[in-house]
Amino acid sequence: MPVPTLTFNDGHTIPQLGFGVFRVDPDETERIVTDALEVGYRHIDTASFYGNEGGVGRAIEKSGIPRDELFITTKLWNSDQGTQSAFDAIDLSLEKLGLDAVDLYLIHWPVPSRNLFVETWKAFEQIHADGKATSIGVSNFRIEDLERLAAETDTVPVINQIELHPLFTQLPLREYGAAHGILTESWGPLGHAAVNNVRRAADRRRGGRPRGVTGSGDPALAPAERAGRDPEVQLARADGAELRPLRLRADGRRGRGDQRAEPRPPLGRAPRQGGSGLRAARAEVWRPTARRAPRAASSPAAQKALPRRRPSRGRSGSR
Repeated sequence: MPVPTLTFNDGHTIPQLGFGVFRVDPDETERIVTDALEVGYRHIDTASFYGNEGGVGRAIEKSGIPRDELFITTKLWNSDQGTQSAFDAIDLSLEKLGLDAVDLYLIHWPVPSRNLFVETWKAFEQIHADGKATSIGVSNFRIEDLERLAAETDTVPVINQIELHPLFTQLPLREYGAAHGILTESWGPLGHAAVNNVRRAADRRRGGRPRGVTGSGDPALAPAERAGRDPEVQLARADGAELRPLRLRADGRRGRGDQRAEPRPPLGRAPRQGGSGLRAARAEVWRPTARRAPRAASSPAAQKALPRRRPSRGRSGSR
């Protein structure tokens, strides 16, 4: 089944489903990406920080797939922000990938504390003009970061790759992107270990009762939201986040629109690596357990006579 595409604000397109290689062992990357290409993936997402661009490049070279049928994303790491550092970083990434240009180049994190992402974005504009990146975008940017780019530079990012899943829907950020022609790309679209562990712990503390909901309509995942303000902390806690297939959203639809059916992964043999690609795309669905309240006692003596019942633990759904 062909994978649908979405159109960037610069006129280029991106496959709606991609294969990410975050936390894939560099020694295993070539084999795993080869498997992904064999089952039909054509959008591969890597980053300099992952340390496996070389494996991606070798898999591309050996695949025999025409370059114009592939869509390759890589990202600039925090320590490479700045004008000359960005120029050097893209050259090194292209060398490892064995490519003349990537289809999409992203600033991995804004890192506002360094105050270099605007300067870096101007360098990205030059990288794009030099033909080393067909399209340029950002990752993990907040609304205020995007507004700075709009105020201080000439190019609107084509995409913002962010954490996005049923437990962290980021509706205001998605609506901002939709209003300004910025596609939203999801990493960890089915959640990831850090978020799932936070949820399970919270469920146990609450005896399985539903958690509170924030004013934006997102479940109250304060630990995950706090981590979102600290890129290094969140990245360190994201166990295998980008091994899930990436999903893109082109709009800001609410409610059940967020749960709509999306294209299935390409059919065929699943990658052999159990912790990557298709086999990692499993969701844990929280199902609240119905509980019947004990009958009210008619007197203090009767209340004492009622047996004490230990609250049963809430259960997460099957993996």
